[in-house]
Amino acid sequence: MNFGFTDEQLALGATVRDVLRSHCPPAALRTERRPGWERLAELGFFGLLLPPESDGLGLGLTDLLPALEEVGRACLPGPVVETAVAAPYLVGGVPKLASGAVCVSVLPPGQVYAPDADLADLIVVAAADGLRLVARESARLTPRAGVDPCRPLFEVAFDESERLPGSAVPALRRATVATAAQLIGIARELLAVSVAYAKVRTQFGAPIGSFQAVRHQLADVAVAVDFAAPLVHRAALSVDRAVAGVDRDVSAAKAAAGEAAVLAARVALQVHGAIGYTEELDLRFWLARAWSLSAAYGTTAVHRERLRAAVLDGDLGRYP
Repeated sequence: MNFGFTDEQLALGATVRDVLRSHCPPAALRTERRPGWERLAELGFFGLLLPPESDGLGLGLTDLLPALEEVGRACLPGPVVETAVAAPYLVGGVPKLASGAVCVSVLPPGQVYAPDADLADLIVVAAADGLRLVARESARLTPRAGVDPCRPLFEVAFDESERLPGSAVPALRRATVATAAQLIGIARELLAVSVAYAKVRTQFGAPIGSFQAVRHQLADVAVAVDFAAPLVHRAALSVDRAVAGVDRDVSAAKAAAGEAAVLAARVALQVHGAIGYTEELDLRFWLARAWSLSAAYGTTAVHRERLRAAVLDGDLGRYP
């Protein structure tokens, strides 16, 4: 398969990268919950998937992939995927959604806690009787322990809610692929930081990057990322075109991207050594984000099982 991003798609990614470099530096992760959100909203980022009648641009998920990788690379806090990717297919008619003035959190099936629910104006809950839309003022949130300090988790309880029509499947497919794209960006950033550190950190009178064991581990990460990224691209195309086997492609993408990011995190810790665990080093934010997003919208084990079931059921038309 020949896959190349258009100039417009790459330009969108470059614009998001420039905005986040200026307005979401690592220092902002220590003090702000949503750095850079206002500038992204000014760009129309949160309305890219909304149809024109809802003040959006009507783009496809494939168009957003370079931008979503940059969101992961910057470790942008807040429910980005839930607001920009899932919400257009769950609550697309809500006023001001395109402007970024409305923030959305999602509690998908199979997950116990909703991320960033305290920031959300609206919370979509997959209840036993279908999808429920809960206004923030009607929700009772209980903080729960999580691995990512910039992606806090909350148990959601409510007395009043509104039933949402339709199925959550289209939104969840897109959210899963968007999360996988973020994981690719996280893995790329972890690899870049690890390589840079290996060039300057010396032991026994030589940079540790000159040691074969270190070089091999970094190469393994590069291979894992280069293998996972095309699977994410394929999954986005499958979702946009509603092709047969879309769920298999989505699971293949999420599993591979999660494995690549977790591997990148492990190698980054090994390259940095004990300093990688310290609060003084910004690396910890990317480590935590890799671990938390690898479990979001289905763990790697869950998606590997779905992929295995698809193959055993005879869906052998394309390699995952």
